[in-house]
Amino acid sequence: MALDLVDYDKKAHEAVMAFWGNREMAKRKQAESGKADQGERAGVTGGKNMDGFIALVKDLVEANGLAHAKIQQKKAVLTLPGYFRPTKLWDLLVMHQGELVAAIELKSQVGPSFGNNFNTRTEEAIGTGHDLWTAFREGAFGQQPKPFVGWIMLVEDAAGSRKPVRDKAPHFPVFPEFRGASYLQRYDVLCQRLMKEQLYTCATVLASPRTAAKGGEFSELSTMTGLRSFVASLAGHVASSAARLA
Repeated sequence: MALDLVDYDKKAHEAVMAFWGNREMAKRKQAESGKADQGERAGVTGGKNMDGFIALVKDLVEANGLAHAKIQQKKAVLTLPGYFRPTKLWDLLVMHQGELVAAIELKSQVGPSFGNNFNTRTEEAIGTGHDLWTAFREGAFGQQPKPFVGWIMLVEDAAGSRKPVRDKAPHFPVFPEFRGASYLQRYDVLCQRLMKEQLYTCATVLASPRTAAKGGEFSELSTMTGLRSFVASLAGHVASSAARLA
C-alpha cells in the first residue's frame, strides 16, 4: 500500500501562516492587557504557535493506519522517562497499545538574537536525543521496537539568519562546514548530523519570513533536512507500526 502524505505541502503552508498569525495575535493580546513581554518573547509565551504542524502529524498518523492511536498533546501526558534526568516533557507523543510510536519536538526561532538561541537549541536537541535513546536502551519504555524520534525547527528567514557568521576558536580550527556559515546553514548542518549520529530519525529545518502570515511561504535548506523527508519517514514508520500491531 502506498504511503499517504496527506497533501503535506498545502498543510505546511497553512501551518506557517498560523505560526506567524498566532505570534502576532499573542503580542496584541498582551499589549492590550498591559502585561506585554519584552521584545519577541510575547509571541512565544502565548503558546500554540506550532499547532499547525501538530495537525499535520495527526493527519499523517491517522491516514497511514493508526487512526485509533493516542496522539498526546496535553502537558499532563507528554512526559517520558529520561536516563540523565528523571523525565522529559515532549511536544507531541504518539502512543498505541501501550507502545511509544513517535516522540516529536517542534521548535521555532525568530530574530534578532539568532546566535544565543542557536546554541541553546543545539544543546537542547543533542541532549534530548541522547537522553531518550539511552533511556530506551536501558528499558525505560519496555520491550518494543525503536520509536520514530523527530525534530522540526522553523526559523525566521531574515538578514540576521542568512548572513555569514564568523567564529573565534583560538586553539583548534572550526570544522569547515561551519566557517562563514549563516545560522540557517548551521541549522541544516545540525539536522544532518543529528540524523547521521542517529539521535533523531528525522530532523527538519524550515526558513520562513514574517510576511508569510499571508501566504505561508517557507523554504528548505537541503533535501535531506526538508519536510518531505520528514513526512515520508514518519508515514513509513506509522504504516509499519500499524501492520505490526494490527
